[in-house]
Amino acid sequence: MTIEGADVAVVGGSIAGCATALAAHRAGAGRITLHERTAGLLADRGVGLAVHNARYAELAAAGYLDTAMPWAQLTTRRWYVRDGAAPLGRQIGVQPFPFRSYCWGPLWRELRQRLPQDTVFRTGTPVAAVDGDAEGAVLHFGGGNGAGEGGGGGGTVSGPRDRARTGGRTERFDLVIGADGYRSVVRDAAFPGVRPDYAGYLAWRGTVPADRLAALDLPGLPSEPWAQEDCVYGVFPGGHVIIYRIPDGHGGRRANWVLYTAPPGGPALGSHAPEGLPPGALTDAQYAHLRHVTGELLPPYWGGLVELTPRHEMFLQPMYDYTAPRYTAGRLVLAGDAATIARPHTGAGAVKALQDAVALEAALRALPERPDALEAYGAERGGTGRSMVELGQRLGRTLVQDTPDWRTLDQAGLDAAWAAADGSGAFGGRELKEARPAGPGR
Repeated sequence: MTIEGADVAVVGGSIAGCATALAAHRAGAGRITLHERTAGLLADRGVGLAVHNARYAELAAAGYLDTAMPWAQLTTRRWYVRDGAAPLGRQIGVQPFPFRSYCWGPLWRELRQRLPQDTVFRTGTPVAAVDGDAEGAVLHFGGGNGAGEGGGGGGTVSGPRDRARTGGRTERFDLVIGADGYRSVVRDAAFPGVRPDYAGYLAWRGTVPADRLAALDLPGLPSEPWAQEDCVYGVFPGGHVIIYRIPDGHGGRRANWVLYTAPPGGPALGSHAPEGLPPGALTDAQYAHLRHVTGELLPPYWGGLVELTPRHEMFLQPMYDYTAPRYTAGRLVLAGDAATIARPHTGAGAVKALQDAVALEAALRALPERPDALEAYGAERGGTGRSMVELGQRLGRTLVQDTPDWRTLDQAGLDAAWAAADGSGAFGGRELKEARPAGPGR
């Protein structure tokens, strides 16, 4: 096939979806249509993510990130254990942490606005199934009203466009990119019956506006308990919390936190791996378990910070391990979590999705001279994905599933434990191959 003028569908409209749509556009695709199952505004998502400085430099050179996207610089990771009533706990070690932090919603909005004006963005449009053959692929739509958003390239991200109902409808495309996350219907079409493996524990997530932190007025608390550039790891038997500041998209800051531990009742939740729970859907047992961790296992200040997030704003994310057997199957291409799911301990989830987009753009551009370019994309990114899955598993064992006695560790012991878990030093993501500066028209 050739990408020039091709009719491309992207299933999934999040960061991976917008980035791969941008990749298809830059490679010369004709019409691009994104289908997002969520009906709400993705720009409202307020959770944080972090990008290693070195990976940022590569992605900026490739034209996928830039300084216009709101960010905050992190430099230092501080590890704390509970120590009686000491508000911050006891610091057991300090390590470099060269990352830029982002808020998911503003980053998504910036990527979205870089798409061309004629991009069709359909929200509330779940894709029920995909059929692919040698000449193209057909999307089968489920429920939803097909309301779309038009325009990238600096245009609005919320204007209504295509109001036709999509229930029961089918539509054919030259190429379908699956960027629809761990429940990917595109992956199911390419590799039926293959499912991610549940790791046996969850992440509780939330954010806290900066002005709400003043409520944490604890005896003995330093006047400046937490430097702007610090990332905090609060560790306890069977889990940990990560806390760092992110931009709020309006010139201010929020505290972003992610707490990892097994759910109440043990690692299993019924007979099936769980799906994520959106804000407001935590059960009483899950919330009680979180309050036990924050009140009894974390230092008072860090546990109190987590509790400043109202229950209805918290959500759950199950941990999975998965790498697709291949990233391509005929006219179907996988990217982001649809292709590989590595646990967030790696610090590279968004990085991997953006790197997939950079590599996909290069592959699509190369198709006229190299008919196997898409297969080469899958081989290269698949290898990286497998290595990140393995890293996530090692970090998960150390940080959640088989934690050391953190209280006995000093700086040397902490460094040794981290080096054993990180292994190859890929925390934050592996180096992007063939990262090239953006050329004319990109």
